[in-house]
Amino acid sequence: MRTLRAFTAAGAAALLATAGTATAAPSPPPAPTAQLTDAQVDTAVRRLDATVAEMMRRTGVPGVSVAVVHDDKVVYLKGFGLRRVGDPATVNPDTVFQVASLSKPISSTVVAGVLKDPAEFDRHTELPGFALKDPWVTSHVTTADLLSHRSGLPDHAGDLLEDLGYDQAYILDHLRLAPLSPFRASYAYTNFGFTAGAEAIARSHGTTWQKLSADTLFKPAGMAHTSTEFRAFVDAPDHAATHVKNPDGTWSPRFVRDPDAQAPAGGVSSTARDMSRWLRLQLSGGTLDGKRIIPADTLARTHLPEIVSQPPASPTARTGFYGLGWNVGYDDAGRLRLSHSGAFELGANTSVAMLPLEKLGIVVLTNGAPVGLPDAVAADFFDTAEHGKATTDWLALTGALYAQINAEGRSPTDYAHPPTGAKPAGEDSAYTGTYENPYYGKATVAATSRGKLTLSLGPEPMVFPLTHYDGNTFSFETAGENAVGRTGVFFSPADRTVRIEYLDADHLGTFTGG
Repeated sequence: MRTLRAFTAAGAAALLATAGTATAAPSPPPAPTAQLTDAQVDTAVRRLDATVAEMMRRTGVPGVSVAVVHDDKVVYLKGFGLRRVGDPATVNPDTVFQVASLSKPISSTVVAGVLKDPAEFDRHTELPGFALKDPWVTSHVTTADLLSHRSGLPDHAGDLLEDLGYDQAYILDHLRLAPLSPFRASYAYTNFGFTAGAEAIARSHGTTWQKLSADTLFKPAGMAHTSTEFRAFVDAPDHAATHVKNPDGTWSPRFVRDPDAQAPAGGVSSTARDMSRWLRLQLSGGTLDGKRIIPADTLARTHLPEIVSQPPASPTARTGFYGLGWNVGYDDAGRLRLSHSGAFELGANTSVAMLPLEKLGIVVLTNGAPVGLPDAVAADFFDTAEHGKATTDWLALTGALYAQINAEGRSPTDYAHPPTGAKPAGEDSAYTGTYENPYYGKATVAATSRGKLTLSLGPEPMVFPLTHYDGNTFSFETAGENAVGRTGVFFSPADRTVRIEYLDADHLGTFTGG
């Protein structure tokens, strides 16, 4: 009996035989071609003023700055609104914004600029103080693995440590305790995994990430107001304060977001003018004003899919990929589409999108917490270029998506309203004391002179008043970039442990007392 393989081979041979020896092999489908005319792009550009103004009116976002590049020219560059609510200073193309995770494609551009060959992305990454839970993965993880979020680290691993005030060295050192999903077979967006990959490149070149970025990209590309250091952002005279939305719909500059710990992943600040130069470089294969800044082949590698990030929801839906610092997708015409958003819940939201085949790109910077405006402006722009007008309400769609993301991680328990018949708490002495955790460090529970309990976390530390809920369960209001409202604190006096709900997503949130 022939094996299935033999049958398949024989069947294929028979088909080729019947096709005739003179028949050429089937040709691959033709590559996609550019479809947008200058007139179509002009139509989309002319609509931008009204689009931005209307979306600002609907959301209340205080300030916006936009740049559009087409055929290596800056065809739109404009600022809107206020740098800071309560101050008359307005946004202009040279206003400095925090770009949040839009830092990632900027940082992958820097890495592409220092590597000599695209294959170097696949070399093992070595960074003193950084390891993963599985020693084999630690010894095999590459720059590409870390820049594409396929190392196996859990979603946003390390971010809560940053919220508690730990520095980059502590965070990277403690990622070795985080559980891993299958290496190179799973995608989970991880700021500090990305940061480890970029920092390893800087260390291997004997320099800091900021100096490497400046020497490789910012200075050669004339991006004079771009930095990866928080100090440079706050010291810039013309910078946009970060804003959050109040319950009454107004916006206030209530928080300051220092992202130095994750500088390669989220620490860049820049202007629309500087970003337009970076867009031109991206769309020109690494050249700018006739000068080669980034090697074409290593830059092109950053634009390739590395891992599936969004499996299709149906057989006819398109798959989303992540490359090296880029979301990588393909539209109905088969054209490559590159994009990335940036979001700080403490007050910034940004977006970049490009159709390289059309040599067309847009960047939108804002100084408001994420409500979908930058992504909607970009989507509306490309939709108008393609169809002459927007075919849907993009702000409603992106706003709903961000609202859904913001709701993730919140406790299903309403700790603000204790249950009827709640059990009383025990004596303070049943809870007070110092508890240890190998990942999150020390937690201290203390009684105040007013008969209340407090929980202290982090290296400074941060102090959270505890509110009794039921029996040995308390709660507190979370704070920081990853705040999720009230979260539960579950004491087990008998074995001297306490579990903190929002720190326990990866089963790392239990602290043990002495």
